Amino acid sequence: MDFETHWIPTAGPFETIMNNNLLLDVDNLSTRFHIAEGTVYAVNGVSFTLNECESLAVVGESGCGKSVTMLSLMGLIPIPPGEIASGQAHYRGRDLLKLSENELEHLRGKEIAMIFQDPMTALNPVLSIERQLREPLRVHLGMDENASRNRAIELLELVGIPDAPSRIKAYPHQFSGGMRQRAMIAMALSCTPTLLIADEPTTALDVTIQAQITELVKRLRDELGMAIIWITHDLGVVAGLAERVLVMYSGFIVEEAPVENIYEDPRHPYTQALLAALPRIDRRRHDRLKSIPGAPPNLLIEPKGCPFAARCELVIERCRHENPKLELVAPRHSIACWMDVNTGKPR
Repeated sequence: MDFETHWIPTAGPFETIMNNNLLLDVDNLSTRFHIAEGTVYAVNGVSFTLNECESLAVVGESGCGKSVTMLSLMGLIPIPPGEIASGQAHYRGRDLLKLSENELEHLRGKEIAMIFQDPMTALNPVLSIERQLREPLRVHLGMDENASRNRAIELLELVGIPDAPSRIKAYPHQFSGGMRQRAMIAMALSCTPTLLIADEPTTALDVTIQAQITELVKRLRDELGMAIIWITHDLGVVAGLAERVLVMYSGFIVEEAPVENIYEDPRHPYTQALLAALPRIDRRRHDRLKSIPGAPPNLLIEPKGCPFAARCELVIERCRHENPKLELVAPRHSIACWMDVNTGKPR
């Protein structure tokens, strides 16, 4: 089987960028978890779209609902205690939230793939890398033993693992953290998915390996023409990776904009606070990093007003009682805030 024939798309990077066909349309997604302590309001009315071949970053601190949103779309929320309380998620015209488990199994891995945050727990420790790589090839593409093994070796070579023919026999514990993450990426790419969801894939890795994994995903995106959703809590990672950014807080999208607008003209107080907390090379030696005061809201309490009100420097009384909707403030730039951060006055 010719690897190049099956892997490199006919459209180049320029055609990829110009492709504006809608791939995913999520509308009013809400996810709850019913536990002994009460109901956890994890995701609250999230709506967004994704075009074919587009790169979208979803940013926010831990617990803001980034991963739960994507796991909900993939049908990976355990029910119970989880519950998809509302919403639609149309992928190429099919509502993912209404598909049966059998239909989702045929979709996951083949058309929509996910790289999980911790490869040590995502990979099966008692199965070899080869067996785990060959399984989706056998299930989704119907490859025989010889063809699937050859493709598995090509996949490891594609993600930069040296001496792939011999390393493929190894078990996850015999790989370093960076190599395990590369193996996870290879597994996700095995069936050439249309959409790749990367759930903080560099969090557990050192800085050098983080940069290598990020560059690897960027290169594969350009070569294979995939759409990518990159989940991260680090705004510093997305500058060269994403075309558009969603900023999430406490289960809500509070800002959506092209990546350059997020850095040059952030309009939500939370986005501004995240950017202020980033280390900068032009920061004076004795300047301290800024932190966001307070703590995230308790997700066991149903949200009423703006979720960021208790930590916001621009808060007004309306913020405590009424949650603003996501509204356009500039072309392709939306925020959920009652205030104008540039003037410090209500909009």
